[in-house]
Amino acid sequence: MSLRASRLPRLALAGALAAGVLWALANRDLLDLPQLERGLRDLGAWAPAAFVAAFALATVAFLPGGLFGLAGGALFGPLWGTAWNLAGATLGATLAFLAARYIASDWVARKSGGRLGRLVAGVETEGWRFVALVRLVPLFPFNLLNYALGLTRIRLRDYVLATALCMLPGTAAYTWLGHAGREAAAGRGEALRYALLGLGLLAAVVLAPRLVRRLRGAPSPGWMSIAELERRRDANEPFVLVDVRSPEEFDGPLGHIPGARNVPLAEVAARADALAEAIDAPLVLVCRTDKRSAAAAAILRAAGIADVRVLRGGMEAWSRRAPAQPHSAGIESTGIP
Repeated sequence: MSLRASRLPRLALAGALAAGVLWALANRDLLDLPQLERGLRDLGAWAPAAFVAAFALATVAFLPGGLFGLAGGALFGPLWGTAWNLAGATLGATLAFLAARYIASDWVARKSGGRLGRLVAGVETEGWRFVALVRLVPLFPFNLLNYALGLTRIRLRDYVLATALCMLPGTAAYTWLGHAGREAAAGRGEALRYALLGLGLLAAVVLAPRLVRRLRGAPSPGWMSIAELERRRDANEPFVLVDVRSPEEFDGPLGHIPGARNVPLAEVAARADALAEAIDAPLVLVCRTDKRSAAAAAILRAAGIADVRVLRGGMEAWSRRAPAQPHSAGIESTGIP
């Protein structure tokens, strides 16, 4: 079989997916809850299976999963709605993952190099932990992420299990909200309780990772305290200090730590290669608090820079420290552009 012929099934699948996505986007106004309910009612006992299939296909076609999550709660109630929503979302995420892997993963493996290669390698090293993170803290678009993860070599079993388990809290929250909306429309008095419970579940999804870290009571290995930074500086131990705030903040009221280089968070990913080549000492990141520097640390670790620390409390903590004579001993000069 010629190389061109061997590509035909992949090209056909890619074309079918593209056509399906375009059709779904052009006809998304047909996604109407009353119409969906009437259609499912006519199917009788097959209604749950049809709903799961529709949810899965909508996920593959980039239609909003949140709408299906609310619809599942309204149509099937909080318990079965959560089960069918989770089944549909997991099935759709798996289909998108497999489609991306079949169509393009070999091409990505051949072409990925430099920063992209290190990012992919970092994600693959984390494996199910990375999948769990992005499912528990949904910072990235769900539908697009399913395809993106298919381009890595994360094992299918790990992907499916982490996706199903870690989407459960958010799925339950959307289902409860959908059920509460249905109860409110019917004039039932318990609707407010259902709505508050659903909002509470959504809040738990957002706050759970931070809460777990606090309950553990120990900082993550990537943190550095103000005291440790000053000890290293006073002992003349080399390190590279990078401030990821904007230039206005860098020169603003809080000032900056002597010797720090300013690389705004928005530029960290684009300059990861330059940072990797320019430094030969531990990299310490700082921002106003420590949230942006933690995000920058994740980007740099994924790009292959292993020895990255985050200054806990950031410049706000630095400004509250006991007065010390400012100097830059120990802070290594670098060629960071």
